[in-house]
Amino acid sequence: MPPPKDVVKIAIQMVGAIPQLIELQQTKPLASVLKDVCDAWSLPNAERYALQYVDGRQTYITESNRGEIKNGSILRLTTSPDQEAERLYSGIQSNNADVKTDSLKKLASLSQDVTFAQEFINRNGLKQIFYIVEEGNDTGEMLAHTLKAFMELMEHDFVSWETLSAAFIKKIVSYVNMNAVDASVQQLSLSILENMVPTSRLLFELVKKEVTLDRLLTHLQVTNAQLQLKAMALLIALLLAATDAERRDMMDYLREKNIRQFIHKNIIHSSEPLGDEMAHYLYVLQSVSLNLCERRMRTSMDPYSQEQRELLQSLRQTAFESESEAPGSNFSTERRRSLCAKEFRKLGFMNNSNPAEDLRRAPPGLLALDNMVYFSRHTPNAYSRFVLENSSREDKHECPFARSSIQLTLILCEILHVGEPCSETAQAFYPMFFGQDHFFEELFCICIQLVNKTWKEMRATQEDFDKVLQVVREQITRTLSLKPTSLELFKTRVNALNYSEILKLRQTERLHQEETLAVPVLELRERLKPELLELIRQQRLLHLCEGTLFRKISSRRRQDKLWYCRLSPNHKVLHYGDVEEGVDSPPIESLPDKIPVADMKMLLMGKECPHTKEKSSGKQNKDVLELAFSIVYDVEEYCLNFIAPTRYEFCLWTDGLNVLLGKEMTSERMQTDLDVLLSMELKLRLLDLENISIPDTPPPVPKPPSNLNFCYDFSHAEQCWLGARACAACTLPIPGQTAHPSLPVSCPPARARG
Repeated sequence: MPPPKDVVKIAIQMVGAIPQLIELQQTKPLASVLKDVCDAWSLPNAERYALQYVDGRQTYITESNRGEIKNGSILRLTTSPDQEAERLYSGIQSNNADVKTDSLKKLASLSQDVTFAQEFINRNGLKQIFYIVEEGNDTGEMLAHTLKAFMELMEHDFVSWETLSAAFIKKIVSYVNMNAVDASVQQLSLSILENMVPTSRLLFELVKKEVTLDRLLTHLQVTNAQLQLKAMALLIALLLAATDAERRDMMDYLREKNIRQFIHKNIIHSSEPLGDEMAHYLYVLQSVSLNLCERRMRTSMDPYSQEQRELLQSLRQTAFESESEAPGSNFSTERRRSLCAKEFRKLGFMNNSNPAEDLRRAPPGLLALDNMVYFSRHTPNAYSRFVLENSSREDKHECPFARSSIQLTLILCEILHVGEPCSETAQAFYPMFFGQDHFFEELFCICIQLVNKTWKEMRATQEDFDKVLQVVREQITRTLSLKPTSLELFKTRVNALNYSEILKLRQTERLHQEETLAVPVLELRERLKPELLELIRQQRLLHLCEGTLFRKISSRRRQDKLWYCRLSPNHKVLHYGDVEEGVDSPPIESLPDKIPVADMKMLLMGKECPHTKEKSSGKQNKDVLELAFSIVYDVEEYCLNFIAPTRYEFCLWTDGLNVLLGKEMTSERMQTDLDVLLSMELKLRLLDLENISIPDTPPPVPKPPSNLNFCYDFSHAEQCWLGARACAACTLPIPGQTAHPSLPVSCPPARARG
């Protein structure tokens, strides 16, 4: 008979004693349970003891979390949190350096537990930590433990970051700005400052003033990957907390210091593999930089602005040597206006009498004008060739430069997500972005020449304008998907992907679609589906068995603790637990927490998850909602909450969990994988039918014959005669045989003849 749900079988250890195996009644008060355990070991003062997990984060057991105890859990009887907090509070004030260091080390470990942290903070422990940092001169192990303990205590949000004293902050800043200091101290100091920056405007201004961009750039140039990562994290935090004007000034300064080239050479192309967190920071840096174009993109041209009118006129003056502006010309005002209108028409403006009207649409607004001016000034030969080449064509075949530039700018803004908020988890950045200053403008220069090239290849007319730009968009997106490492490589690849190649790709995709839509092929697809779906299910379960590293995301920091989850090889238990930074694939034995698959009730995704409801709403949490899922398990309906590192992992895990729950896989990745597998299988099956048209309906089956008596019945004599004919080929001689010397003994006719 199974045990009641409110009873769990556990083991309790204590140093120097034989472990106890007990049945813990969850309805019984925890104080009574401790009293029974202490009595069994003859320990007085049960109120001075507490239970604690042996593995993992060694969390203290309290009335609020006791429901998480599972069958088979191993606990330890240890000093209660209040007693331990009192002991360590005294230890960190000791004059003995060894005692003080050991106490700070233990404090850094225990501060991860919310119960202990509350007890220590209640004893004014943070004040003592502030004193150690502000008054101490140590920059080694003791200081590292102190800063680590401070970080862990602040994680619980019992104390606001705004309560930190100016002396403490300046001391932390000094560790960042010092050269002769332990790397671990600098890493922790950078993390502390990173946490401070988003909490208040005052702290942001203080950190921005005390930690210069030059100092952060110095940290980015070290070979220590973790120090690089923490410096990049603080830089990103400062950029995100800054106002638009401050952000623009900071990015201009970083551009002067050639940060892009350094990142391209020393981080992206370093010998060390790029981690997920650094990839995210590079994505944010790219997004922040591109979003600097948003203001110009959303600003319409002002026809009364002298500066904007001069930029517009410079386009005409660079392309044409106007007769109306030649020295000694005495054209009337009307004549001058007529010549200018004619030249603006040749430039491709639709409203040639007032070209500013073409730039009133926002987006792309003034960003299109900026791109055209940049193209005309930095590549004047290509600009003149574009304009003059099209001026000499027939009216209906000329490629309008201005109209194409305006539309192309809009396309690039959409592809590069200009003006969109940064994702909290995305890692998709373009390596070539960091290899070139003025990336957006240089990309425009390449793509506007691509427009002209594609226009000629398509022999397009004005009516084909939208079609040409659709092809150009496809050329750009297909090439960007290859992640070229430089603009030169992008230029080479996008020019190689000419109109004929696009047509071939489209035709291949269309033929593939037509093949797969034939009725017999559709029937074959349906027959193949169950087998391939089972293959996908097995792959999903295998991925769950390999496990994934997840990050806990708090409302204050983007990413906090690491934890790992994996499925047991027999698919019966989910194992999970916290892990340290740098651990890629911990063994299943090191993951202390377990959830039996049989106890899993349902899978929640997105807004249904409890941990997404707890977070504040906002556009910055949109991508977190897309990656969030939870497992509801046990009778009490506890939840294990996940935030997947990528959409790919989200799809694989939700599919795998649905398989364990006996439900259908529903992710978009499942459909993609199924389509790929079906396509491959169909191509293999239809290989012999190449160039043979498949009829929509099967050929008619002929009527059955009126008489089915057409099977010939061999007689015994005929069988013997045929057997003798067959044996004539045998050449093995048989001793003692005279009638048939060539028949082997094993031959049935030979044996029959004796």
